[in-house]
Amino acid sequence: MRRRLALLAVATASLVLIAFLVPLAVLVRTLAAERATAAATTWAQSVATTAALGDPDTLDAAVRQAAGSSGLPITVFLPGNAFLGAPAPRGPGVELAARGRSITVETPAGREILVAVQGGTRGAVVVRAFVGAERLRQGVGWAWLVLGLIGLALLAVGIAVADRLARSLIRPVGQAAEVSRRLARGDLDARVEPEGPPEIREVGAALNHLAARIRDLLAREREAVADLSHRLRTPVTALRLEVDTMRDRDEAARVGQAVDSVQRMVDQIIREARRFDRDGAAGCDAARVLGDRVAFWSALAEDQDRPLRLDLADGPIVVGVSGPELAACVDLLLENVFAHTPDGTPFTVELTARPGGGARLVISDEGPGFAHPAPVGRGASGASSTGLGLDIARRTAEDSGGRLLARPSPSGGAEVVLELGPGTAPGPDPGRSERDGGESGF
Repeated sequence: MRRRLALLAVATASLVLIAFLVPLAVLVRTLAAERATAAATTWAQSVATTAALGDPDTLDAAVRQAAGSSGLPITVFLPGNAFLGAPAPRGPGVELAARGRSITVETPAGREILVAVQGGTRGAVVVRAFVGAERLRQGVGWAWLVLGLIGLALLAVGIAVADRLARSLIRPVGQAAEVSRRLARGDLDARVEPEGPPEIREVGAALNHLAARIRDLLAREREAVADLSHRLRTPVTALRLEVDTMRDRDEAARVGQAVDSVQRMVDQIIREARRFDRDGAAGCDAARVLGDRVAFWSALAEDQDRPLRLDLADGPIVVGVSGPELAACVDLLLENVFAHTPDGTPFTVELTARPGGGARLVISDEGPGFAHPAPVGRGASGASSTGLGLDIARRTAEDSGGRLLARPSPSGGAEVVLELGPGTAPGPDPGRSERDGGESGF
């Protein structure tokens, strides 16, 4: 935009300068020619006055003096073929002036000023003063150069003013664009300092109002989610009390682990719903988290006679996802295996480190495969589930700088590839502290 405004200023200033300077240049050339012609006419008339006296010696002296003073070739054509002064051809103009009419004749070499003198006893006398083309244009070149320099200076001033004006317009627009990008990255505190023309200030004020409104709506939504999640703690606590009354201690331990997992998920939902900035989430050791979750699900796999092959790379493998988020993501993917394949279906879990940092998790089974052609789409499900599991896993992967792929496995079943971006060194795991008797407040 700044360049376009500068080009517009250049085009406008150029048209104005051309409309002004071209006629002025023509006028300068015309004035120079008229000035030279007027000077030559004056000298020719002074010689004509002397010629009217009829004294040849006085006329010859007058011609020499006029030619020397003016620097012009001056010729006096006498009756017959005689002449005084500079030699010159006796052209049609001279013959016409000899009839008693003073004229000015344009020639390729310059301009002839012919003054007729009547009253002589032997006929009319014609005084000729010749102005060459160079003398007619004398001073025109310098005048045009000065006009050109003035035009360039005015053009430069116009460009400078247009550039300053463009910057005054571009700066607030660029600031609004930067605030928009910050809002898109989740910085809801970003605001515009309204400046510039009234229309742009109005845009900045509207953007600030929009940012405030977005922050307010998100705050309400997240508080509502946190409140709903908090209400789930009461039935979870009731379940834990029911587990304590179970007589089969092994079954109670397994159900208790499930209840603890639900408790961790509820607490994680509350924390995430109340946290605006997700970019600052600490990373975690994907190998440790995956090992814990596979160990949890392996008991159910054993009950359903599902062969499980675990290929776990040596840790730590730091990824840009918090431990509870990764645990929830792994639970969703493993739950899909148990929910959408029959008992006894083998499945494989592989975790490797990515060359550029992060991890690559592959979960594949030998079941019937995906029933939906686009299983990653939100709400896409070939069964009675909500179809949100893979979409949640996809958003988790993308938030870390990775991606999720869902495709048929080599055996014809389903294969989900979860690529996670690198993260910072993990701090204390809030999920583990809860399992060890940490947070349980209501």
